[in-house]
Order: sequence, then structure tokens, then C-alpha cells
Amino acid sequence: MTAPLDIIIMAAGKGTRMKSRHPKVLQKLAGRALLQHVLHTAGQLQARSAVVITGHGAAEVEAATTKGAGAGAGFDLRFVRQEPQLGTGHAVQQAVPALAGDGMAVILSGDVPLTQADTLQDLLRAAGSDKMALLTVAMPDPTGYGRIVRNDAGTVQRIVEQKDANDTERAITEIYSGIMAVPVKHLTPWLAKLSNNNAQGEYYLTDIVAMAVTDGVPVVGHRISDVLQVAGVNSPLQLAELERAHQLRAARALMEQGVRLADPARFDLRDDARGMPAQLVCGQDVDIDVGCIFTGKVSIGDGAQIGAHCHISNASIAAGAVIHPFTHIDGEKLGASVGEGALIGPFARLRPGAQLGREVHIGNFVEVKNSTLADGAKANHLAYLGDATVGERVNYGAGSITANYDGANKHRTVIEADVHIGSNCVLVAPVTIGAGGTVGGGSTITKNTLPGALSVARGKQVSIANWARPAKKTSS
Repeated sequence: MTAPLDIIIMAAGKGTRMKSRHPKVLQKLAGRALLQHVLHTAGQLQARSAVVITGHGAAEVEAATTKGAGAGAGFDLRFVRQEPQLGTGHAVQQAVPALAGDGMAVILSGDVPLTQADTLQDLLRAAGSDKMALLTVAMPDPTGYGRIVRNDAGTVQRIVEQKDANDTERAITEIYSGIMAVPVKHLTPWLAKLSNNNAQGEYYLTDIVAMAVTDGVPVVGHRISDVLQVAGVNSPLQLAELERAHQLRAARALMEQGVRLADPARFDLRDDARGMPAQLVCGQDVDIDVGCIFTGKVSIGDGAQIGAHCHISNASIAAGAVIHPFTHIDGEKLGASVGEGALIGPFARLRPGAQLGREVHIGNFVEVKNSTLADGAKANHLAYLGDATVGERVNYGAGSITANYDGANKHRTVIEADVHIGSNCVLVAPVTIGAGGTVGGGSTITKNTLPGALSVARGKQVSIANWARPAKKTSS
């Protein structure tokens, strides 16, 4: 390919069968909008431009797509509108004014998210500089798809749509995927000749195939066997089926690298809520139990174990760490990290900025936010550590919290090495607990403590002998 590449993406459909207030192309697969999957592929092809044809919900689609594409897309992103929607040919007609005449156009659909870049590269090689290339696939049940009609020599002659096909043509199992590559210099005049004289009363893009044959432009069919790459989405059921097929493919790739998945059918890898692309990198002998969800960028070191039903996002899990079931780790922008041999959970929550050292223990119903725990520190039960710096071998008692927020500003708590914090304590930041010190259970600490000291700050216990509890009055 020497000609500049321009991607045309059809994204104007309403998607009535989705039964959603949102346009179909913004429905999410693996945490990413369908249309964003297609645009990501365009970026991999090093396209000069991407022209997105919008219609139903155009303003919403354009706003979401502009935000999602970002500055690093690598191509010029433009939008044109198809109003009203009069067929696929009419849609591409709207894109013509946005195209330069020297390019090769690849036409894609915004609801077909899983076409691979290498497949499209093969399609472009088949097209060369002057041919039309169609991406085709053989389907056991081709109902609803346009059929590829070839002559006796096997050369593509035309595409016939389902509703216009006769019985012989409907028996053809090779279908047109909706994806083609065509030189813009040919595409533009062919689009101008389209007619809506057909069963649907629409302008079919597929009619340009016969025009190419008439004009002597070679038409080649690049056939693939992977139906998943050309599968579209029209309903919640199809979206769910495609999601599971996509996730199973990701699971198999991990298992081929040596990852142990307890059940590949119960595994999910998704973009995160901010659009951070999904990336899971695992070392050797990693075990992942059922029902786990990984979002954004996650790395897991050698021999680490991930228990059932964990949600891990934008985090680094070091070698030998054990993440017990139902743990939630979300590093967001700051990231989160778990050190070698650490034990986390079950039912623990690590929030952005949680940085845990080697052999750290974070137990059930413990929350850590924007805090650093040095090697060997432990918070085993029902505790909160926010905006804290915790030294080595600290033992942080059940029910204890750092009171890090004064209603306007966040403040930091420093707990130095070898401190023991008793149960049900409140450490009111900013405060430092000196190395080797002990804080008695139930204390509210508002001032710095000395190293090695026992600090107790609670009301004196009073016992009243022979005290009678109040009793309910009885009616006379």
C-alpha cells in the first residue's frame, strides 16, 4: 500500500432492537464502545483519516467518540451526518466530500467491533493500488447477509442482498461481511450512479461491485474463516454472545502463555471506567479463580494467586502475593501495588495510591487509600488507613481508623516502624506515632506520641455497683 488510507465507518443506525436510549454504536463490549473498537483498529492501520457517518443520536455519538479517541488517535477524525437514513450506499455518499481523491478507502461498520488489524492489512494487500477487495466469510446459515456471486472461474461478479436473491443465490454460503477496500477515485463516481430500485427501496453500497465489474476494475474476495471478526451487534443477546466469545478468546491467549484459569468461561478483561485500555500481563504460574474482572492495566507476578470474584483495576500484584476472594483493587490514575508475598482480603478494598510492601497483610473489611505500608505491616480486620505512611512491622488493630479529613482538607498520619495500634482507635491527622510505640485500645490520639511510649487517650472506666436498669412502666 502506497496510497494514503482513509477509513469510513458507518455509525448512523438507530439500533431499535437494542431497546436502549443510547445509540447502538455506543453500547459497550469489554468496557469499550463498539465504535471505539473500530476506531482503535483504524489507529493500528496508520490511517490518514477516519470519517464517521452518524445519524441517530448523532450529537451523542460524536461527543463520545471525540472524547474517547483522544489526541493520540494518530489520524484525522471527522464526522458527517446521514439524515435521513436511506441505506448503506446513501451513507457512504455523505462521506465523499470529506475524502481526498488520492486515497484507498476501507469501509467498516461501527457495530462490528472485533475485526483484526492484520485481517484488514491482508485485505489491503489484496486490493493493491487499483482493485476492489471484499472481506468475505462462509457461514453455515447465511440468512440476512448479502451473498457473494462468482462466475464459473471463481471471479466475484456482484453481491446480492437477501431480499433480492433468488433461491439459487440464497443457497450460497459465502457472504459479504460489510467490509471492503476500494480506491476513492473509483468509489466516488460509482456512488453517484446508485439507484434505489430494489425490494427495500434503499441505496445499496453493494451495487458498486457490479459497477466495478462493468468498468473492468478487478474485484477480489479475501475470504477468512473467523466469523467472530465480522460479527455485528443488533440486540442485547448478540452483544452478550459477542462479549463472551471475545472474553473466551482473551482467556485462551492467557492460558497459552501459562496462566491457570479455573474456568475460562468466567473471566473478564475490560477497559476501565476512564477508557484505559485493557492490558493484563502475567508471570509464570499465576492462578486466577472464577468470576474475576480485570480492567485497565494490570500486572501479576510469578506465582501470585487471585481468589474468586476479585475486581482488579490499574494495579501491580507482585510475585507470590495472594489476593483472597471478593477483594476490590482499583488504582485509577494513581495506581495501586501489592508487594511480594503479601496477603490481601478476603473482602478487602485497595483504593488509588495504596502501595503495599513485602509480606503486608490486609484482612477482611480493611480499606486502604493513598497510603504506603512498609514490609511486614498488618491491618487484619475492619480498619481504615487513608493518607497514611505506615512503617515496617506495624500491627494496626481491628476497628481503628485514620481520621484524615477535617471537612476541608486531607492530612497525613505517620505510623513509624514497630508500632502497635490497639483495637478501635482513632488517629486524628496530622499526627505521628513514634517508632516502637503502643496505642491502647479505644484511644483517640490527637497529638504526636514519643517513640517507645504507651499512649492511652480515653475516658476513665467507672463501675457502679448494684445498678438497676430502667424498666418499662406497666399499665394499671
